[in-house]
Amino acid sequence: MAIERTFSIIKPDATRRNLTGAINAVFESNGLRIVAQKRLWMSVAQAKKFYEVHAARPFYNDLVEFMVSGPVVVQVLEGEGAVAKNRDLMGATNPANAAEGTIRKLFAESIEANSVHGSDSAENAAVEMAYFFAGTEIVG
Repeated sequence: MAIERTFSIIKPDATRRNLTGAINAVFESNGLRIVAQKRLWMSVAQAKKFYEVHAARPFYNDLVEFMVSGPVVVQVLEGEGAVAKNRDLMGATNPANAAEGTIRKLFAESIEANSVHGSDSAENAAVEMAYFFAGTEIVG
């Protein structure tokens, strides 16, 4: 499998509960390296633009409102098959359906406050990484 990069967000529900280190420990203990990281508070405009793919969906406004409710940690993860590995480590969107030991099973509060976001493809990872990071900020 090839070394690749993917994008991850530790969401406001997790940063509020000081879970950044615990979540990152799951990534790192499973072979993903954090090669870029920022803690920030998204503006409404940033959140709307980032999640615009969901703009027509009924949960869009609630998602934007949630994502601006507190700080987030945006990061780039690197490793073998990083996109798929991150998706596996996160678990199902609904924590009730997530496998034991996954981040969402361990830490999510609800389907909405599910602690993490991760890119669903290498193509989307590239777009999402570029949204928050200049190339010079990603240090492998």
